[in-house]
Amino acid sequence: MALASGTRTVVVTGGAAGIGRGAVERFAASGDSVVALDRDADALAALEKELGVRGLVVDVGDRAALAAAAADLGRVDVLVCAAGVQRYGTVVDTPPEVFDEVMAVNVGGVFFACQAFVPKLPRGGSVVVVASVQAYAAQKSVAAYSMGKGALLSLVRAMAVDHAADGIRVNAVCPGSVDTPMLRTSAAEFGGGRSTGDVVAEWGRSHPIGRVATPGEVAEVIHFLASPAAAFVTGADVKVDGGLTAGLAVVLPEDQK
Repeated sequence: MALASGTRTVVVTGGAAGIGRGAVERFAASGDSVVALDRDADALAALEKELGVRGLVVDVGDRAALAAAAADLGRVDVLVCAAGVQRYGTVVDTPPEVFDEVMAVNVGGVFFACQAFVPKLPRGGSVVVVASVQAYAAQKSVAAYSMGKGALLSLVRAMAVDHAADGIRVNAVCPGSVDTPMLRTSAAEFGGGRSTGDVVAEWGRSHPIGRVATPGEVAEVIHFLASPAAAFVTGADVKVDGGLTAGLAVVLPEDQK
């Protein structure tokens, strides 16, 4: 049986911003004891002051730092792997150092966080990995990023099988566009001089629901997957994408009127 909110210690990687921060806020609001891992020391300090959670300065690309963070903690009941970077390029023009960074953070950061923290999870413990709809379908020029997110879904399935007998569930959320600092950085880079808000709104209109998500909306699904309500859910990848992957980009004649 999954552990009830308010009785748990929850570790969130990438917890100082974006979806990770949304998860920190959601679990803290449920009364859980939350430990946020992030490489941004200033953002962590602000988070600690605002929410009363514990912050640890950790770069998830550093395996030794993850192991040390795990050793510094006692029992952990929930692990949320939300740290990630967005980088652009095709398989031809992505520099080796960019590929290495994406793999180290987006894939290795999850693998080695799980390696460090899963041994601390009790029966009823849970891991939730933040992947992306780009694990299913890619936009242009995100070869390494899309590859990494696809790898996470395979890892989630493998871990779900490996740790089911231990009473540990492992699931993924796959968001579409979410209004995070990472999305707004991309909007500023590719906006062609338009305001960031206008670009984000335009990207939101590509989702059938008509807008981008908030971090809190993704965090609600993360919280559900770690809750007793999802006690029979493991090895799943849950799309939180406003219908983005449900439709086909086909323009019918009446759509052109």
